[in-house]
Amino acid sequence: MKRFWKGRSSAAREGTSTAVPSVSVSESGDATAVDGGDALSGYRSSGRQASAGGGAVRVERSGDAVALGAHAVAISGHVSQVLLAAPPPSRPLDWPIRLGSVPVLASAFQSRSAVRDRIDRARDGHATVVLAQVLSGGGGVGKTQLAAAYTHQALVDGVDLVVWVDASDIEQVIARYAHAAHAVEAASDRLLGKSAESDAGLFLQWLATTRRSWLIVLDDLTDPEAMQGWWPPSSVFGCGRVVATTRRHDAMLSGGGRAVVDIDTYSAEEAEAYLHERLSSAHANHLLDAQAAVLTETLGFLPLALSHAAAFMVNEDVACAEYLHRFNDSAARLDDLLPRAADTEGYGRQVAAALLLSLDVAQASEPVGLAVPVMRLAAVLDPAGHPRSLWDSDAAIRYLSTQRTTPTDGAPTAIGPAQARAALRLLHRYSLLTDHAQAGSRAVRLHALTARAVRECTPDAAVPEVVKTAADALTELCDEVPWSDHETRAALLTNIDSLDGCSGDLLWQVDGHYILRWAGRNMKGAAVPYWRRLAGTSERKLGRAHPSTLIARRELALVCIYGPLRKEAFAVLQEDFPYQDNRLVLEGSRRAAGSPEAVSAVGLLKDTVSVRQRLLGWAHPAALTGQTNLALLHWSQGDRSAAISVLERSLAGYRATFGLHHPYTISVNNRLRSWREQHKRRWWRPTRGPSAPIGSAGAGGDVTR
Repeated sequence: MKRFWKGRSSAAREGTSTAVPSVSVSESGDATAVDGGDALSGYRSSGRQASAGGGAVRVERSGDAVALGAHAVAISGHVSQVLLAAPPPSRPLDWPIRLGSVPVLASAFQSRSAVRDRIDRARDGHATVVLAQVLSGGGGVGKTQLAAAYTHQALVDGVDLVVWVDASDIEQVIARYAHAAHAVEAASDRLLGKSAESDAGLFLQWLATTRRSWLIVLDDLTDPEAMQGWWPPSSVFGCGRVVATTRRHDAMLSGGGRAVVDIDTYSAEEAEAYLHERLSSAHANHLLDAQAAVLTETLGFLPLALSHAAAFMVNEDVACAEYLHRFNDSAARLDDLLPRAADTEGYGRQVAAALLLSLDVAQASEPVGLAVPVMRLAAVLDPAGHPRSLWDSDAAIRYLSTQRTTPTDGAPTAIGPAQARAALRLLHRYSLLTDHAQAGSRAVRLHALTARAVRECTPDAAVPEVVKTAADALTELCDEVPWSDHETRAALLTNIDSLDGCSGDLLWQVDGHYILRWAGRNMKGAAVPYWRRLAGTSERKLGRAHPSTLIARRELALVCIYGPLRKEAFAVLQEDFPYQDNRLVLEGSRRAAGSPEAVSAVGLLKDTVSVRQRLLGWAHPAALTGQTNLALLHWSQGDRSAAISVLERSLAGYRATFGLHHPYTISVNNRLRSWREQHKRRWWRPTRGPSAPIGSAGAGGDVTR
């Protein structure tokens, strides 16, 4: 008897399955359903179709079978052929497809044609594969806005698939890829849905083989190592593109056919154009004034800072000059001048926080504990750059050794130049500073606003040590730089000026005035105002008779004599005579030979003699007085050879100026003869009191008074 018992219309596989649109059974035998199972049985040459939606199963020439257990399916007999057809899509995909939240372009967006040309040139010669352009740069330079510009252009051009991915966390990347796999139906329903990783992998395979055009944007990539297995693959048909943004500068970013494009701040022209367009669009043209260009330069041409500053100016109705005045106030803080309330473009964080976003991560990375002290030291130097050799100095190494935080895994290793360089490279990879050897004496740079943010975050108690270290390190470089190395000398001058500007009186408290004098001696222009200011500051901080003050005034006289200010030069020298010479001799003779104070007195008196000889002539009475007093200072400290040598030169001057029979000449000659006899007999008692200064007995006195 022919019969047909239709159980559940399922597929010919164990257990429950997806529904199928039709089932065809031909020439089947007996079948039995047990415990609620489904059975297909009997003989039916024509077959029968039962619509259930999904794929299709066809069974031919089957025999007996038994279905055991709930939801089992039994098809009787021997199955010679089973055909399974994939279900057609329920509806055709609606191209183009857009996934992710693409940022809107900022107000007064600058196209930055020069930067975009570099990005586009990175694709040349890669017509058959996708080449990822990695836009790398520090916080706030406009990387995301450039990526958004490319995305909006792709939308206008009708690219089939545009996916914007927040790449700050690898899990978010995988989740977005998995979502995209379902959106483009990268595989059959049977393959999709197993796991997020599996779906993401299927999406990457689809990107490699599809003929549809696509753009993937990976914004704010923070972990290049974790991203290694998830970069979109090469496109077989050359119809895809990847744009990634990151603060990182790791070498692995440039692998796999990727091109790294360094993104810097606006150019001066772009920054001015932005400020004008931004204020004009807010109907605040009246806030633009002659200080607009100065303001953009002060903000370091940083797009993020310019955006906050423009919004602040509009909100507070403050013109460029007034805002610049507030910004230059040493007591003002970035978070007040560039507040979160001025974040009109939706950056999401305050400027200072954005600039230092990666510092905590860098501090915990190898070499552990050095990122923060390196940033603090670099923050008081010139943002335009300083020599790498500064980090080889004894002062810098001592500072890093004492300021390094102890790693959690035990005691820190010894700090040397290699560890200091490693810390620089670490900070470079995180875009907190730049370290480019090809930049020479400007190899290490730190953006001015980043430096200011670091200084504001440095505890007050830590600042004096930072300033002292910077002064000592610059002193080491100043003493070693050759006269012919004009580039390094120029870099040291700007770094000294930067340190002086941000340290205030601290530089005088940590004995940093040496580098200030070095700067004055190497200054090509405006030297007279500089020395006037330095001499006045030294007198106010250290006192009128302090050796550093006398040196500064002597240098002022020297630069005056070479200009149209000779009267001022002689007046300065004459005012200082009572403070020099005799005071130095009397004080120097009472100090132990070799002490720092004694060495300082000798050096100052030598400089005094040298300047007088250059200004007044080698045989001028004032120059001769300084020379004889220098000889006395040497003798009182036990340096008899130097004393005799200086007095011999002095005697030649006295003979030339006063003649052989003048009392001064005779007195100096008698003292010289006495010293020679004593030196020859090696007769010397340390307890012997110092000789009376020349001048008290007539010979060698200051004949200019």
